[in-house]
Amino acid sequence: MMLNKKILLCVTGGIAVFKAAALTSKLTQLGASVKVIMTDSAKQFVTPLTFQALSRNPVYTDTFDEKDSEKIAHIDLADWADVVLVAPATANSIGKLANGIADDMVSTTILATTSDVWIAPAMNVHMYAHPAVQKNMDTLKAFGYRFIEPGIGQLACGYEGKGRLAEPEDIISILENEYNQTKVLKDLHIVVTAGPTEEKIDPVRYFTNRSSGKMGYAVAEEARKLGAKVTLISGPTNIQNPSGVEVIHVKSAQEMYEAANSVFNECSIYISAAAVADYRPKTTSEQKIKKQNGEWAIEMERTTDILATLGNKKDKQTVVGFAAESENVEQYALKKIEKKNLDMIVANNITSEGAGFGVDTNIVSIYKKDGSKEDLPMMSKNEVAKTILHHAHSLHVRNEQK
Repeated sequence: MMLNKKILLCVTGGIAVFKAAALTSKLTQLGASVKVIMTDSAKQFVTPLTFQALSRNPVYTDTFDEKDSEKIAHIDLADWADVVLVAPATANSIGKLANGIADDMVSTTILATTSDVWIAPAMNVHMYAHPAVQKNMDTLKAFGYRFIEPGIGQLACGYEGKGRLAEPEDIISILENEYNQTKVLKDLHIVVTAGPTEEKIDPVRYFTNRSSGKMGYAVAEEARKLGAKVTLISGPTNIQNPSGVEVIHVKSAQEMYEAANSVFNECSIYISAAAVADYRPKTTSEQKIKKQNGEWAIEMERTTDILATLGNKKDKQTVVGFAAESENVEQYALKKIEKKNLDMIVANNITSEGAGFGVDTNIVSIYKKDGSKEDLPMMSKNEVAKTILHHAHSLHVRNEQK
């Protein structure tokens, strides 16, 4: 998958520069076209001539050294690249990028690119853990930059811990996995709901549930990777917005219904991974309700069943539900398919270890309207999301052909 891929490798100053040389060699051998930009600090470890010999391309080091008068070098490089990879990425370079500082060839070029940007940090273990560095990385993630986690082991400074630049083979494997995915969902609009809802009692109190939103966010992220236009409607979570995804933040079940209904007609596949409240307080108070003697009873009323409402109004849309159950999983899942007019439902037993709320794994069974069923082993939520999306895509193709 690296064949003819145009990779702009940005090398910043750290002892791990020698790994960047090996990375350049391996990428070139795989058929990628590699161009290298080096900072002045990087040149203290390895000369530009090394990268020129390994990449078979000129190496760029100075923003003001314009080799071709008809082009602005850093703009030309920014436009040329399919992928921008910063390896090694020092704390200094990460800080510059997070704060929009453009004072060298690397930072200036990255600010000008619209291509995918991958950051492979390498630094002392304490530097990596410093709150400023962590904050800067979070900022870049929010911008849509992707990170290749450093390894754990013996560092050049003598410490042992997290901070080693990922091995060249691992970096290449991550890039290959990312760009090897067939964009099977290209031209489709997928709407995903995720997270819990909050049903207000008064300005201080509300009813909610234990949903973390991780499953829905994983579905949205994987759908984007597969080429879809993705709208994520999210209840309150602590998860960063997935890059490249339109996110609509809501709180209550009613707000989630209104948001979902507003985009349903234009979507191709609707996936309801949110844990939406079935009931809400019939009346709410604008002032905090004070403690009183005796018991406190709150009268509840039903919320709109979003999935049933949309399932029963669908036209060509493929509608996928989730069933998080603690008993009789298959019975309840099949009942929901019928009652809510679903094409497919993803069910799990929340009491099973590795399948409950807040964890990064899931154990699910996929039930379809045609009566077929597939049991999946314990997998990461992203792997589960991929499987769900491929099943949903197959059903959508069938629906389109009807």
